[in-house]
Amino acid sequence: MNNTFGTHVTLTLFGESHGPEIGCVIDGLRPGLKVEEDFIAHRLALRRPAGATATARVEPDPFRIVSGVYRGRTTGTPLCILIPNTQAKSGDYVNLSNTPRPGHADYTGAVKYRGFNDPRGGGHFSGRLTAPLAAAGAIFLAALAERGIRIGTHLLRCAGVEDRAFGDFRADLESLARAPFPVLDAVRGEAMKAAVLEAARSGDSRGGVLESAVIGLPPGLGEPWFDTVEGLLSHVLFSIPAVKGVEFGDGFSLAEQFGSKANDPFRMEDGKIVTESNHNGGVNGGLTNGMPLIFRTAVKPTPSVALPQRSVDLAAGKETEIRIQGRHDPCIAPRAAAVQDSLTALVLLDLLKGSGK
Repeated sequence: MNNTFGTHVTLTLFGESHGPEIGCVIDGLRPGLKVEEDFIAHRLALRRPAGATATARVEPDPFRIVSGVYRGRTTGTPLCILIPNTQAKSGDYVNLSNTPRPGHADYTGAVKYRGFNDPRGGGHFSGRLTAPLAAAGAIFLAALAERGIRIGTHLLRCAGVEDRAFGDFRADLESLARAPFPVLDAVRGEAMKAAVLEAARSGDSRGGVLESAVIGLPPGLGEPWFDTVEGLLSHVLFSIPAVKGVEFGDGFSLAEQFGSKANDPFRMEDGKIVTESNHNGGVNGGLTNGMPLIFRTAVKPTPSVALPQRSVDLAAGKETEIRIQGRHDPCIAPRAAAVQDSLTALVLLDLLKGSGK
């Protein structure tokens, strides 16, 4: 039962959706790193539900840093962040105690923890636990920004609508850092929202594809064979609730290309080695090559929908039909963008510290 990730910089996640508090512990941060609580609050706000395209459970997230920071700087000892749960409605889940929701971890969690798990709102498996991930991510992102490394994620595709591609990376990442809805084209973002609302009105949900870019990374970051940049990022990205696919660069479409087209030729630019294209997403042999690191995740539709679904009654041992009540996102992908940034920052900060870069 491992809820910790990282080797040199580690993050431990704890709590349940309807428990009194959720939180995280960060260890391995260098002493003296500046911690801005306003920036943490901003990153939490980017993850927080907003508008009709998100759940009605809106937690204010008044976080507390209870260790590891003194006078606005890290001490070098474990840093603990606590976030209270104030808007839980456990009564919404009473009728589901013996009927696992399709697409959720209700059944698998009950098997793993022998029925002693807290099932309310998904318990420890809930997307609610991405709040401390976003809070921790603010600290990781700030540490990387000091090194000139920038990370940003946008909703590339959702409900049949596609955002524009990355162009000027620096300008686009700065725009995403402020955007309440994570798109590069606001008009297309409104079209996505309209399509999600249409699904919600029919009692259904939609998924999406998130695309991330990282600039400012040095070449040679990563460890072959089993701690490659792609391998470690895939590990944490698949821990984000609802992520069912990851690809780097041109990803699966590379399988249909000729090698001569899939390769990224090298050239010199201002005394530096760069590539003419970036089909491989800034990675060669599992190591960064200095070009923008590009990857995408596939986020499945929210499994909690208002339509009737087939399940089983665990107590009676027979099939049944359920209708899920409560407050749920008709599309979770927009809120997952801030979480994707956070976990990406954790992996890169951990690798940088381990490599001595």
